[in-house]
Amino acid sequence: MGQVMRIQVRKIKGMKNTKEFYPATFLLVSFAIISINSINAVAQKEERRERTIDEIRVEAIHRAEVGQYPLIGLDPADVKEAFESIQTSDKDEWAAGFMHVADRYFNEAKSLEKSDPTKANADYIRAWRIYSFGRWPIPASPGKQRSYERALEAFLAHARFFDPPLEIVKIPFEGKEITGYLRLPKNAKGPVPLVIAVNGLDSRKEDLTESFSAILPFGIGYLAVDGPGTGQHPIKASPAADRMLSRVLDYAQSRPEVDKNRIAMHGVSWGAYWAAKMAIVERARLRGCSAQSPPVDKFFQKDFLTNKLLGNREYLFDQVPALMSILDNVHTLDEMADFMPKMSLVQQGLLGKPMAPMLIIAGVLDTQVPIEDEYLLLNEGDVPKEAWINPRGGHLGRQVGVWPDPLIFKQVIIPWLVKTLQAQ
Repeated sequence: MGQVMRIQVRKIKGMKNTKEFYPATFLLVSFAIISINSINAVAQKEERRERTIDEIRVEAIHRAEVGQYPLIGLDPADVKEAFESIQTSDKDEWAAGFMHVADRYFNEAKSLEKSDPTKANADYIRAWRIYSFGRWPIPASPGKQRSYERALEAFLAHARFFDPPLEIVKIPFEGKEITGYLRLPKNAKGPVPLVIAVNGLDSRKEDLTESFSAILPFGIGYLAVDGPGTGQHPIKASPAADRMLSRVLDYAQSRPEVDKNRIAMHGVSWGAYWAAKMAIVERARLRGCSAQSPPVDKFFQKDFLTNKLLGNREYLFDQVPALMSILDNVHTLDEMADFMPKMSLVQQGLLGKPMAPMLIIAGVLDTQVPIEDEYLLLNEGDVPKEAWINPRGGHLGRQVGVWPDPLIFKQVIIPWLVKTLQAQ
């Protein structure tokens, strides 16, 4: 490129009029634009590349150190220890590395249940979080599936220490069942308000169960379920999969302990998509819906999939394979590109219809769900919505060291749900 530019410069210096000068200038500028565009294309392609296992190791340890998703609550020392035995991107090798560390805490917890229940509970929590990262983002191999099963076992062992207790509910659904975790406030008098909580792509109902314990002191219960295609799901995600959550709502209203006129829904990321859709299709039965970075329309288009989601660096790794796994009858990238637009709330003809009140939480710098989707959702419906938009936030509005996930949950989500459900 340098040699060509020098030749161009000599020709330009030798020009005697503008008729000679203009074509040469155009040639030089054109070449520069082509070169810059080529560099940009290479940079974009590089940015869309998934992290190598060494890059994942460095990034995961860093995220554990700063308390960043998906390593919130994990001890960096445990993460470093697990990576000592992970040398490749093999999924079973990954799972084995983390299960080896988690097993130690799980076994110690079992031995301490009677003599030191407080320490046992803390060990179960630690084991659950490590097992969960061992299956992250999805249990896509036999080893990761075992790590997921161990995570469930460790979490339920931890849940035995809950007061008020956790009830595992099994809701019949189309010949299968929906598994949920129900907790109601202690010593409640009369039917109580309830939040139905739906997880994201790679989080699970166990994560929501842990977080929503914070709403119990306000006299509000919660029912956490895995969304379509995730966790212990009975069906995968499709344009009609909201029927699963309508069934959960049926169940909630059937419980005599629950005030059927004061039920809200909360969804995070992919769960926020379901919360936004339910705010429309079930508006008559929901007091309100809070949605953290809900995909609405642009997210589902092919250009966003290929230019933003593939190799996304805000996501630790494998976002597109994880997303593909939850979609009904989708097995290739081409099938995914064809399927995704059908999920758009615009294409389904839902935006613009009456809605339940909503709280929308988002970050302007989110690379996983376009902020345009949130602005679009805010503009539609028939009742005012509330929004918490972090101009320096990424996915879910989170901002490392300033607005971490737990702080948003405590200071933004819980107060809105309490206000919405306690209003008469």
